[in-house]
Amino acid sequence: MRFLPARYLTTAILLALLGWLQWQIWIGRGSYPSVELMRQETAVQRASNELIRQDNERLANDIADLRDGREKMEEIARQELGMIKPNEIFVQYTRP
Repeated sequence: MRFLPARYLTTAILLALLGWLQWQIWIGRGSYPSVELMRQETAVQRASNELIRQDNERLANDIADLRDGREKMEEIARQELGMIKPNEIFVQYTRP
């Protein structure tokens, strides 16, 4: 059995290594397409997190208002339940 000369063996090893590195860059884990997909998913998640943060902030403000006084409870009762005070006229209109 005859072996390849050392220079051919070195060249073959280097080409195999180069091929493996190219495969990792273009197809493997952490490749350009997968990184771009992760960036897009991250952007969508950040937008979702921002909406949830705003909603949480609004809810925290509502809770603080409910704890501090009766004005918020009265506002909710009027808006959602249509409650009115004695000797008060309730007029509801819709915007065009």
